[in-house]
Amino acid sequence: MTKLSDIGAFLTSYPVFWLAITLLAYVLAQRIHQFSKQNSLCNPVALSIIFLIVLLTLTKTPYQTYFDGAQFIHFLLGPTTVALAIPLFDLRKQLAKNWLPILLGLTSGSIVALASAMIIAGLFGGSYETLVSLAPKSVTTPIAMSITEKLGGIPELSASLVVITGVLGAVLSGFVYSVLRITDNASKGFALGLASHGIGTSRAFQYNDEAGAYASLAIGLTGLTTAFLAPLLTPFIALWF
Repeated sequence: MTKLSDIGAFLTSYPVFWLAITLLAYVLAQRIHQFSKQNSLCNPVALSIIFLIVLLTLTKTPYQTYFDGAQFIHFLLGPTTVALAIPLFDLRKQLAKNWLPILLGLTSGSIVALASAMIIAGLFGGSYETLVSLAPKSVTTPIAMSITEKLGGIPELSASLVVITGVLGAVLSGFVYSVLRITDNASKGFALGLASHGIGTSRAFQYNDEAGAYASLAIGLTGLTTAFLAPLLTPFIALWF
């Protein structure tokens, strides 16, 4: 008689199994988020990551085995990013009118996001490779890994830091906005997109389409700005430590 463990091993060896598990984890996380009345601490992305980490640990499943199935979702990151242009087009007139606040917020936010992480890590004795890997933490993963690789950092570390930054931004944003009494949806969205890239943008769309549009704009502009600023500022900041 076939043992349950044998059936489990058979199922987990198929990539489509982990694709289904990933989708189910997100659906469950969405239900919990709705049940909590959209409490930012119950962010669906953060909960999904926790569920999957626990499951992979308990089943002792190698990450590569999981990724063989999850790569289908990973592939959709490209088309999803392009699709973010739709809300931008709908609000193009409003975005054009606010070009100065957008430019000032983008410049100051990108510099602070890049420099603050490096300075804090440097004060705690972080190596040059660590400092460089921290620099692009607020941009989307492919751009962050590319910047880090060219500057002599650790791309894998940057990828992990990008995810952590996005999750923390999405989880803590509600609390921060409440404390600072920020109610403008455009400001909320732009800040989330600038500081927390794609994960923050998904959170911004939960506010409304306007916040999502500004977050979408911030993702692209922050990636472009950081790619330009990182090679200029990173060596200069690293010299302090």
